[in-house]
Amino acid sequence: MANETILLVDDEEDIISFIQDALELEGYRVLTAGSGQEALIQSKQQPSLIILDVMMPEMDGIEVCKQLRETTQCPIVFLSACQGEVDRIKGLAAGGDDYLLKPFSLAELKARIHAHLRREQRIHTQKEQGLLRFHALTIDCKGHAVSCNGHNLPLTNKEFQIVELLAMHQGQVFSREQIYEKLWGLDADGDDSTITEHIKKIRAKLAAHAQNRSFIQTVWGIGYKWDPQ
Repeated sequence: MANETILLVDDEEDIISFIQDALELEGYRVLTAGSGQEALIQSKQQPSLIILDVMMPEMDGIEVCKQLRETTQCPIVFLSACQGEVDRIKGLAAGGDDYLLKPFSLAELKARIHAHLRREQRIHTQKEQGLLRFHALTIDCKGHAVSCNGHNLPLTNKEFQIVELLAMHQGQVFSREQIYEKLWGLDADGDDSTITEHIKKIRAKLAAHAQNRSFIQTVWGIGYKWDPQ
């Protein structure tokens, strides 16, 4: 995937140099940042993917990710020496798409980068066509309709918007609060617990035709993500 731009964020110069050299040999354009503030500035260049260290002074990677998610939807891959499950959950809850532990295999990092960029390219192409396809499920963004195995699913407007939001950001975890704010707005008077009820209804409608594929996966303690597997 030559010519894609990757933003590499780490406060350790040796790691930046090591990864940058490897990625540039693969044909990627690499932007670098040694701090969270610098990362926010560099992100304005709209990178295709961001590699983000967790343990940084002043502003750690979790906080950087939260702020990045206000302006960018590209994949974010965390690099971290923190091996606990709680740390990985925090990373996903902040809006990260992947979490790779230090020390890491360079070959694995490159493979994950390629996989994320390939997925983004596929989704971008589908968005331009107005259709998102996942096995037997088709989401018609322009027609505001969802069908599965030839059957149209009777989704309400909000149910469709939830499906569309999750499907367009496959693999990214959204909390109930994030989904509610994106669909109802920050000033809406209501309770984000309504998201749970909407998800239940969507799953019930999918179950009738999706042959045991739920598509919407619960990430315990965080929220929901789209997982067609």
